[in-house]
Amino acid sequence: MYYALFLGMYLTTVLGNLLIILLIRLDSRLHTPMYFFLSHLALTDISFSSVTAPKMLMNMLTQTQSISYAGCISQAYFFLLFGSLGSFLLTSVAYDRYVAICHPLHYTRMMRQSLCFLLVLVSWVFSSASPFCTPSF
Repeated sequence: MYYALFLGMYLTTVLGNLLIILLIRLDSRLHTPMYFFLSHLALTDISFSSVTAPKMLMNMLTQTQSISYAGCISQAYFFLLFGSLGSFLLTSVAYDRYVAICHPLHYTRMMRQSLCFLLVLVSWVFSSASPFCTPSF
């Protein structure tokens, strides 16, 4: 019963976010900074969901509740990485919206494609290091 519910929720999350990414890539009108960040947020959501859900579903199916030490450490690392990446990307979205609202005439000059790439790259770099800086380890 619970297995089917969680599998349905996981598949809905993955397929919905893949659809968002696909639509943004296919429609040239959506090649703007806001949708660029949205596609990265969708990818982060897929990755974040895929850190714990498959192991949980496997444990439900096999009725075992064990995980190796290396599996636990890697799962904790990626959980923290994608959690912090989502936060950093939301900060980038907030900056994009701030520029769009407060400086609409300078928006295209300020939010260049290179700046968007840089914001995503910095988000990945900071997120990669942030699990090592948390008190949980």
